[in-house]
Amino acid sequence: MPLVYSTNPDLNLSSGEERRVETLPPSKQKLTVYLDRRNRGGKQVTLVKGFTGSEEDLSELGRRLRSRCGTGGSAKNGEILIQGDCRDKVTTILTDMGYAAKRGN
Repeated sequence: MPLVYSTNPDLNLSSGEERRVETLPPSKQKLTVYLDRRNRGGKQVTLVKGFTGSEEDLSELGRRLRSRCGTGGSAKNGEILIQGDCRDKVTTILTDMGYAAKRGN
């Protein structure tokens, strides 16, 4: 909620600029690949957690993984979601791209 009025003379308002998240290089990223079935009607999805970077870079990585696996999915809130059980394939793709990826479960 934006501030409309304040009587505090020492109030420091920020300029409204968001801090840009710096995307770490692939070799510094520690990604974990999980299989998840919770709240999905019994369907399996592959989750990739641990990405540190901007939402644009996350969605680009998600697009590459979906394309290489030949399935659908999404990338939001720091997680990449790939439809189906593709843990081995996703882990192999990520390590080939230079990421430090491991299988979680």
